[in-house]
Amino acid sequence: MEKNHTDSQKEFDRTVDYIYDTIEAYKKIDRDSAKFQKHSGINAHIRRGPLGVVLCLGPYNYPLNETFCLLIPALIMGNTVIFKPAKHGVLLISPLMEAFKKHFPPGVVNILFGRGRILATPIMESGKVNVLALIGHSSSANSLQESHPKKNRLRLVLGLEAKNPAIILPDADLDLTIQECINGSLSYNGQRCTALKIIYVHDEIRDEFLKRFSKAVDELKYGNPWEKNVKLTPLPEPNKPDYIRSLISDAKDKGAKIINEKGGIYCENFVYPAVLYPVTKDMKVYKEEQFGPIIPVISFNDIDKPLNDMAESNYGQQVSVFGKEAKKLGPLIDTLVNLVCRVNINSSCQRGPDIYPFTGRKDSAFSTLSVHDALRSFSIRTFVASKDNNENNEIIKDLLGSNNSNFVSTDYIL
Repeated sequence: MEKNHTDSQKEFDRTVDYIYDTIEAYKKIDRDSAKFQKHSGINAHIRRGPLGVVLCLGPYNYPLNETFCLLIPALIMGNTVIFKPAKHGVLLISPLMEAFKKHFPPGVVNILFGRGRILATPIMESGKVNVLALIGHSSSANSLQESHPKKNRLRLVLGLEAKNPAIILPDADLDLTIQECINGSLSYNGQRCTALKIIYVHDEIRDEFLKRFSKAVDELKYGNPWEKNVKLTPLPEPNKPDYIRSLISDAKDKGAKIINEKGGIYCENFVYPAVLYPVTKDMKVYKEEQFGPIIPVISFNDIDKPLNDMAESNYGQQVSVFGKEAKKLGPLIDTLVNLVCRVNINSSCQRGPDIYPFTGRKDSAFSTLSVHDALRSFSIRTFVASKDNNENNEIIKDLLGSNNSNFVSTDYIL
């Protein structure tokens, strides 16, 4: 996967924590549902039930964590799952297959290996999928939706692409800002939907930022994932280096320069990060989610510049704002929360903690993922209702006092 050893360990540990947290969240839902309500003479026993068959498609960049953030809540809520691992990093699924086989009845977890376009399309065309759970690109999501013959029956849980910006104000702490922008733009070579993919810096501090930021980028250690303290690693997709180089060439042809000395140096499947400035709207790197080691930089002297760009963008996941003065940050936050779903103050964009909602506007997401929200995304409220009279009340009492119904029960999981 070409992810460094430390980040790989973090992904595994975080996934285990997510599973335990999801179990605890389900227990709370179960306890809250273990009761009857009465309104307007109607008794109701309301619980959450499964939706049916979930087609689960995870990404290659976080093949364990992102996939299990879909798979685990879907299973816990009682759905059956068709799970296709990503095109890269599939070997880690092999040791898990025996665990699924041991702990779930036949037919509950179905694992398919192969190309998504070949496998997922006919599955969707069958019309038997109730939920499409995908973390990937909007083009894939749109194509699969179109394949379903009953779109009104299809629920979507989608984590899609983003073009998360950083906005650096004149009073920003540059030491902190540079470190956060390094982490935000180049953690796992920028191959994250939550990565900072474009940086807006105020004219007053532009030159100082570019100088110090470029120096910090060039000081990052590159090498193989298992080497100590490596930050930059080879790219796992065979065609990604050529794509990155094409974005750099296009930007240079249209007036941008590579600011850092090592920027764009490449060898086979490795490309050293390039800091590009000045970036303009006619460049591909401005419009496209690069999902790799390129950092486009745009300068501004009017805050409306980045705000207008964000309003016009097809994406709306997160933004990072760097500054100190509350008088300026307050109104800016009030605008940004209507453009994206998470505003990070003096920190890079990120997904966690998993207890917080993870979603986006426009082409960046559909539905909300978190320990709490994912359980709701993969289930539906359903209930048993009865008129409040002696005969019905006796029936309910008999049901509660027996094991004749798993649904009608006030027992709960401790």
